[in-house]
Amino acid sequence: MISLRLAGAALSFALFNSQLTTCRSPGEGGTEAAPTHAEVKDVTLNGVDTSALTGREKSEWSRYVSELLAPCPDQPVNLAQCVQENRSCKQCAPAATYLVKQVQRGRTRSQIEAAYRARFSPDAIKNVELDDSAAKGPAGAPVLLVEFADFECPACGAARPILDDLYKRYDGQMRFVFKNFPLGMHQYAEKAARAGVAAQKQGKFWEMHAMLYDNQQALEPSNVERYAKSIGLDMPRFLQDRDSEAVADIVSRDRKEGEQLELSGTPSIFINGRKFENTGDFKEDLEDWVSLEIQLTGGTPAPHAVEAAPSANPNAVASASAAAPSASSKATAKAPTPKAGAL
Repeated sequence: MISLRLAGAALSFALFNSQLTTCRSPGEGGTEAAPTHAEVKDVTLNGVDTSALTGREKSEWSRYVSELLAPCPDQPVNLAQCVQENRSCKQCAPAATYLVKQVQRGRTRSQIEAAYRARFSPDAIKNVELDDSAAKGPAGAPVLLVEFADFECPACGAARPILDDLYKRYDGQMRFVFKNFPLGMHQYAEKAARAGVAAQKQGKFWEMHAMLYDNQQALEPSNVERYAKSIGLDMPRFLQDRDSEAVADIVSRDRKEGEQLELSGTPSIFINGRKFENTGDFKEDLEDWVSLEIQLTGGTPAPHAVEAAPSANPNAVASASAAAPSASSKATAKAPTPKAGAL
């Protein structure tokens, strides 16, 4: 008979892949009706494969590349003209390809325009202070992914294996930074966040990160103390750090930064300073974004095959997964790509 914890986890994952894509405060969300536009001629661009599009989709895509401006500020032309004239903006062809996938996935015009601006507008680049946040992966990686998350949030729990898989497959091409954004609606989120920071002080953040997510339905402080002991932490030191003002201040600092960035829920992800917007296909959108980011910085995306993780024993505390040791970063998350143009 399946345990209540596993049933809850399964339900959370199902919700994550259907409607619940973030843990949000009440009153967030909303949609707009798409405006009508005149017909435009079908466009063909060298280096951009549109063969998989239907006639209707090709027409929609042609409209987008004819109306949206090129990403580079020194090229005040639309995407189609930028590619057709082989202009110096190297982001134009990848941007047009990005729009092919958006159209294929049936996104509305408002969704596509919002996604395009988030991905290419210079105004969308945010300064995310990394400070001494837990991090893994090479500091000079072409992709810097920063996640603001809540250990008790079901959507964060559902996103966790996707992010772990992405990090492993793009080994060496991604740096992953974790920042705390515990929500008041979750009873144990604050304490769990402090436990993560306390574990980081002993070089075992990622082991604790795995423990907290593997046991997301049992985050009472007494249970978390068991998890800390099971990963070999110095318990007196762990308890002292977890309950210290210094650790509380670190969690508060992350949360305050998230509020300044106007985060509306968790998980919230920034890739090279741009907020990743999930439009319904979280895994596919995230991989597309990472792959494109590597291309735009002059690299070649080289994902590695990753074996599926074994199922956890529902009657025991799941063991921490192997992960890179915690690292510090005194930098700011900003896109290393050329600045995008006004959109």
